[in-house]
Amino acid sequence: MLYSFVEMTRAAMLPWRAAANITREALRHPLNPAGETLMGRQAAAAADLFETLTRYYGKPDWEVSPVEIDGRAVDVSVETVWSKPFCDLLHFKRDRAALGRARGVKQGAIEDPKVLLVAPMSGHHATLLRGTVQAFLPDHEVYITDWTDARLVPVAEGRFDLDDYIEYVREMIAEVGPGAHVVAVCQPGPPVLAAIALMAEDEDPARPLSMTFMGSPIDARKSPTVPNKLAEERPYSWFESNLIHTVPAPYPGAMRRVYPGFLQLTGFINMNYERHMDAHHQYFQNLVKGDGDSTDRHRTFYDEYLAVMDLTEEFYLQTIRDVFQEHRLPRGEMTVKGRPVRPERITDVALLTVEGENDDISGIGQTQAAHDLCAGLPQSMQEDWVQPEVGHYGVFNGRRFREEIAPRMKAFMKKHAARSAKGKAA
Repeated sequence: MLYSFVEMTRAAMLPWRAAANITREALRHPLNPAGETLMGRQAAAAADLFETLTRYYGKPDWEVSPVEIDGRAVDVSVETVWSKPFCDLLHFKRDRAALGRARGVKQGAIEDPKVLLVAPMSGHHATLLRGTVQAFLPDHEVYITDWTDARLVPVAEGRFDLDDYIEYVREMIAEVGPGAHVVAVCQPGPPVLAAIALMAEDEDPARPLSMTFMGSPIDARKSPTVPNKLAEERPYSWFESNLIHTVPAPYPGAMRRVYPGFLQLTGFINMNYERHMDAHHQYFQNLVKGDGDSTDRHRTFYDEYLAVMDLTEEFYLQTIRDVFQEHRLPRGEMTVKGRPVRPERITDVALLTVEGENDDISGIGQTQAAHDLCAGLPQSMQEDWVQPEVGHYGVFNGRRFREEIAPRMKAFMKKHAARSAKGKAA
């Protein structure tokens, strides 16, 4: 009923949003003298803010083309190279001719390393990693997991749980091919580690050269944050009874049981309620002042932040139980379709962990726990980095990511690609 109520409320707001849009446009028309008065600017700003707060935010575009490489613009096209009902694997294909001209080499000589970004399936779309993609595009072949909003997947396509997620990840690593570097951002840490552990145990030739975990809850018992404590304080039955709802018509996934994105968004906002209130108050003030740069930055951030997706019931509840309540991976009790997960079997996939000093989602130590689990890896193939002065979002986006974290990740990947090449030559 809650999902249907939210949809009805959204529909009921349409006339009011239309009125707000008309008011805003009328007051901003260059021929309307009232628009230049203080009262006119305030009224237009209020209408803009109302429309912003009541809008439905759909999945954003990638907007990564063109990318600047060695001072030249190189066009990038987004193509789907693998697809299943709950996920598409996207490749950011750079124009080879333009890339060759930028590098001053022939197209055939371009052999950039491949990196697979495993985006979180925790409420936001994969486009949240747009900045991560842009950081790697100049010198890598970039792939990303584009998870599908559960409300768009018909019930006839079946269920999708954490075990299915792990199998999807393994298939996509194989699709990218041997010699790739896998980066798991936040939520995917445990399932990505599980997938690579299974590949290592099977001696799968497609297993990657390196794996990087960024702000991931590998062991959520360490430095527990507010979300970690909530997951442990509430019984499993509470999540099942209070947070799972049925997708209404006319969505393609009507009748599917999901954890709605709007509930996840509510939780995110409540964690930093005052900060969001201040941001929107400042947005109103900047609209009145006519500060276009500041208002554009606000819109860019919130267009992404407020765009959310639903998660299937079984995926969400299994994640709550296995990762945040029973801690099955660090306890050595995790299984995939009944098969034990043994990270200690990983012996030749280099490991890098990255954490943020001020991360309020995955506390310090949660990601570092991967090193203890990968006991079969020599120390020379393991690195850890805690980035000063960044929170959860800053681990994979923003200025410090571009200037400090991404270069460190690239150097790590390059180092172990050279190690692998040297080993094969020997």
